[in-house]
Amino acid sequence: MSSKVFFADMRAGARENLFAKIGRLMKEAGVEDAVAPGDLVAVKVHFGERGNHTFVRPIFVRRVVDEIKGCQGKPFLTDSSTLYPGERKEAVSALTCAIENGFAYAVVGAPLIMLDGIKGHNAKDVQVDGEILKTVNIGAEILEADSLVAVSHFKCHELTGFGGTLKNLGMGCSSRTGKMQQHSTVAPKVGERFCNGCEACLKSCAHAAIAIIEGKAQIDPAACVGCSRCITACQRKAINIQWNESASLVMRKMAEYAKGALHGKKGKTLFLNFITQVSPACDCYGHADAPIVNDIGICASADPVALDQACADLVNNARGNQDTALASGHEPGGDKFRGVHPEIDWEVQLEHAEKIGMGSRKYELVKI
Repeated sequence: MSSKVFFADMRAGARENLFAKIGRLMKEAGVEDAVAPGDLVAVKVHFGERGNHTFVRPIFVRRVVDEIKGCQGKPFLTDSSTLYPGERKEAVSALTCAIENGFAYAVVGAPLIMLDGIKGHNAKDVQVDGEILKTVNIGAEILEADSLVAVSHFKCHELTGFGGTLKNLGMGCSSRTGKMQQHSTVAPKVGERFCNGCEACLKSCAHAAIAIIEGKAQIDPAACVGCSRCITACQRKAINIQWNESASLVMRKMAEYAKGALHGKKGKTLFLNFITQVSPACDCYGHADAPIVNDIGICASADPVALDQACADLVNNARGNQDTALASGHEPGGDKFRGVHPEIDWEVQLEHAEKIGMGSRKYELVKI
């Protein structure tokens, strides 16, 4: 059975500007069904790394917020801490970065709340009974919210081929423990060159998995449970995840995490993908390369699988831009994602999400 995906192109004029078009798109896609009066509505966005500029513009997010308020919902913008050391590895730095990137209340009209707490560990286990994972660790504020509206920047991604709604849900709504579970099967590693033996990681470990030997931290893989608290604790960025999972396994785990993020919200979700500034890599970098295709539009659906599939098709059917990271597939119909990341079988995330019952890859594209 196919799902409806609503599509608005980038054309605008005196009768209807792009902001009004976003509002009409959300109404057509069912925002009034997803949001009831009084609902606490999590608007899951990506706050963007400092130096990046391709994340969804806060002024567009403001229109999403306004539509939720029009349904008498109570929206809050939310994102999670990163697993890797950087500008957004804990709540204070992440929210500071978000405000600097334009996600201030004066702009977006909603408060900012980290979905996983101060250090990325405020989370709960959700049973998904997936093919790979039986439980997933989801940020508590996502689970506590009455409704969820995910606003995603659709672009290429170096690990999953593309990043859209499934990635925004699966990776973006998980705790640091959840991100670790998706990315790695081994303990974090210590870069001895950067470690000064300060013992901050030792004090942060609740499992006695770290020892200071000859002035350097060492992690016992047998005792480590993969909670990743030591990564946050290390101010010298000496402790990092070991990125050892295959891309296809990460994508399947990510799909199962996305399912967990929607726990308890049947009929209470809506998803938007902005196919704009389609960059070659994730918005987590402190830079953004030239877009591989021109801006295409905005899609919305109640089905996250159909939505991502439709957006992937729209990108692939576009003409690729020359003099960009796109190495092949420039012609309409060419595989743009493999043209940037040829080793990534990006369909895996869609196949697995459909298999576990998250939605359908078959869709009807409805242009508004």
